[in-house]
Amino acid sequence: MNTFNFKKSQLAASVSLIIAASTLNTAIAAEADTAASPDVEVIEVKGIRGSLIRSMDMKRDSSGVVDAISAEEMGKFPDTNLAESLQRITGVSVSRANGEGSQITVRGFGPEFNLITLNGRQMPGTGYTRSYNLENIASEGVSALEVFKTARADVPSGGLGATVNISTARPFQKPGQNFSATIKANHDSSNEAGDDVTPELSAVYSNTFADDRFGFGFSFSHQERDFQKQRANIQGWQANVDLPELDSSNVVDNRTDPTGNYYFPKDMNYSIEDVERERTNGQVTFQYEPTDGFVATLDYTASKAVTGSESIGWGIWNDFGSNINGYELDENGTAVYADISGNDASFTANKGTTEVEARSIGLNLEWEINDTWHVELDYHDSKNETDNGADSGLGSTGQVILGSDQLANKIYDYRTGEIPSAQVNWLNGTSELTPGEIDSNFSQFTHSPGESNIEQLQLHTTWYNENYDIGLVKVKFGASRTEQNTGGYTAWSGLVGGPGFNPSYTEIFPDSMFTRHDTSGLLDQFDGGGSDLQPGYYYTYDFDEAVARQMAYLTSDVTGGDAYAANAYMDGIDSESYVEEITNSFYIQSSWEFDVSDYYVKVNAGLRYEQTDVTSTVRQRVEEQVNWISASEWIMQYAAGGEDNFLEQQGDYDILLPSIDVSVDLTEDVVARVSWGKTMSRAPLGDLAGGRSLTGSPKPGSRTGSQGNTNLLPFESTNLDLSLEYYYAEGSYASVGYFKKDVDNFIQTTITQTTIDGLYDILNGPRYSQAVSDIESRGEQATTDAIFAQMISNGYGNANGVIEPNSDDPLMVWNISQPQNTDSKSVDGFEVAVQHLIGETGFGVGVNATFVDGDVEFDSESLDQQAPLTGLSDSANFQGFYEKDGLSIKITYAWRDSYLIGVGQAQGSADAPPQYAKAYGQWDMSVNYDVNENVTVFFDGINLNNATEEGYGRYEEQFLFANQYGPRYSVGARYTF
Repeated sequence: MNTFNFKKSQLAASVSLIIAASTLNTAIAAEADTAASPDVEVIEVKGIRGSLIRSMDMKRDSSGVVDAISAEEMGKFPDTNLAESLQRITGVSVSRANGEGSQITVRGFGPEFNLITLNGRQMPGTGYTRSYNLENIASEGVSALEVFKTARADVPSGGLGATVNISTARPFQKPGQNFSATIKANHDSSNEAGDDVTPELSAVYSNTFADDRFGFGFSFSHQERDFQKQRANIQGWQANVDLPELDSSNVVDNRTDPTGNYYFPKDMNYSIEDVERERTNGQVTFQYEPTDGFVATLDYTASKAVTGSESIGWGIWNDFGSNINGYELDENGTAVYADISGNDASFTANKGTTEVEARSIGLNLEWEINDTWHVELDYHDSKNETDNGADSGLGSTGQVILGSDQLANKIYDYRTGEIPSAQVNWLNGTSELTPGEIDSNFSQFTHSPGESNIEQLQLHTTWYNENYDIGLVKVKFGASRTEQNTGGYTAWSGLVGGPGFNPSYTEIFPDSMFTRHDTSGLLDQFDGGGSDLQPGYYYTYDFDEAVARQMAYLTSDVTGGDAYAANAYMDGIDSESYVEEITNSFYIQSSWEFDVSDYYVKVNAGLRYEQTDVTSTVRQRVEEQVNWISASEWIMQYAAGGEDNFLEQQGDYDILLPSIDVSVDLTEDVVARVSWGKTMSRAPLGDLAGGRSLTGSPKPGSRTGSQGNTNLLPFESTNLDLSLEYYYAEGSYASVGYFKKDVDNFIQTTITQTTIDGLYDILNGPRYSQAVSDIESRGEQATTDAIFAQMISNGYGNANGVIEPNSDDPLMVWNISQPQNTDSKSVDGFEVAVQHLIGETGFGVGVNATFVDGDVEFDSESLDQQAPLTGLSDSANFQGFYEKDGLSIKITYAWRDSYLIGVGQAQGSADAPPQYAKAYGQWDMSVNYDVNENVTVFFDGINLNNATEEGYGRYEEQFLFANQYGPRYSVGARYTF
């Protein structure tokens, strides 16, 4: 295997050679025609109409299937968020985070299958993701978004669905002085704890000097947003749990197949999260043209997003077995009603801050040596740092769990409404817990910083053919080297002050610390939410006060001094992994233009070769045993004394990516295209991190682990595209297209059941079985709480009340998941789009839709492990506008059908059940009025229909989540000259 390395000194040498060569071009440039050009009147179409015309022209003139969005004018991109702009493009839909567009799916292929580049440069994602998070980039400094849906040899690889290039504004694109500044006042209707009105400021400036030989530009944006997220969720569904023999009066079984599968929810939770976010972006660009034809561009881009949140949650936890008292199953075997004894219910407070800092420095050198040769050298060094747990006080993300295990039973009910109820009947004889009965379970703290770096050098050379007799227009060839490093670590405090509800804790948490609320305003956009929700109350308390009281108690003389103090926060790294990926690429691409009969034909053909080396380095912890420390908590114990070691693994692969695009002008207005080629997407970075890790909290039903695979091959797709485009008027067109993708090396996560020497399981061991026998002999129900208490009573607990495994216990069975390359999958679909400007009336409309299908869907009837395609869904977009006499009004609607979010649920069973999102549609509106040539005032409304998000498991009756945010509004003014 041949590899080559470059260093910055080599880059400097290359730069020196090009600069030196450019001085030789001075004589050639001096001979250029310097005669003054005759005055020509240029009419520039601005606003929405101008943007649509430019986007259409980019689509028509491109090779292959390319869509684009152009800035309406400097500092005025169509949407405040780039992801939400991209969803206007045919075949593009978005996934949302905190009610905003965040990542994109193209033609049914989710974020991991799409490559985002900034000015042609591959950018690092957040954490172990390859997908660039578009919500962290301001739109003000962006001039265009280009979506390449078909293969191109000269486009960086990685976009199996599409490659999206973000083009930022550069001074030489618009010579002279240009300036735009915008101020907004934003209001999020969901906000409760933050400011009702938050500011947003942005500015874009560029200028050229010295006869346009030197250019300088910058863009800046600062946005603050305060909002509330209301949520109901279930962490997972368990298949075929052990069911006790029950009286028929307590069972309703509506299964179509009485012997088929059945499913029960592991928990039911509700939460209210108050979020404050600040996002700051900036870019500085310098351009210098020392001689005609040679341009040097230096740019620096930086962004920082800080998101702080505090939340309160409440709900129930379920263990299964003899503690199920009654249930109702629907025709698919889903429990829509369950009466369950034991376990606990709690009120949980969370607090944390996430900080994402990104920066990129780049140098681009373009040299038009003469009319025949053009050379471009581009280098950038980009970094993305994420810190989950950046809170200055905690130094971590914290969670406090308070509640009680003094309950008679819990009722899960999803027979009416869109939100399940989880009623708790307490031993106090009521359905409500009083503040005086709330105990402490435990607290825990995590800190997980990560970093992703990309260093990339690209060389592009273009030869233009001056002899058109053979139809060859140009040949472009080049090479690149990309070094990507991603990694981080996680530190966990352990369970502080518990676990296990202890009545003595009620003394340290006074009743005055808790505030009771009813649920009348909670999730009230859903049927069954609001005042209809059960339980109809919840308690809030101050996170900082709860932590302070708990720590004061744990470090007091009552507990023997500072026995717990050292474990209050992180005492070391629990897991750590790094992935290095080095790719060397070479390509050649040719462009042809000729006539066949009376038809004008353009052909673009190319070949790209890539060779990649992968190195994984993972910290391996030495597991010793699993202790049962409370009725609902099992904790892994690790070897002390620095016995951890680092495991290094390596992998490599190479790939050829051919492509050909053919376009034919059937008439002056009609263009037909045929494209064939191969694209690829690399395996998720997290999957490439080798080594094995086991969950630190292996509760029954959740004895899971994971193992990476450094030798994963990339997804390879062979693509066919056919399209017909009719450009019938300025800014107006209609198009229809068909696409088919055959994907090889599909990655499936396989789950293997295995035992590990030395890790014994107390569950179903002789002591456990004896405790069950003791309980049942008294005619009592053997719930997990009762079994734990009985084993302690039988003398099997240590001095701290913890039950440790014995060698006569069975070995614990673990479900270890590992990604593997498997079979091939196929996806095909149709895209239709219409854009129409209604003469000179000022009205215009745009409609597009995408319909996709394939053998990549999840089979909900099967418990076998599967490898479906995530993100596959139909989508549609509508845009209508009026723009005339300084007034512009635009209204948009984006719709996405239900789709598979992913495989595997946090507390789901070992068969890796799915997570689906329900169909989603959102209306937005924007109104702008030009007060004069320089000043514009505007109003924006986002999510005007107050759309909500919902998710489910195998069937819609297997509720997973419901999120409610609310509409957002902004008013502002823009000054431009």
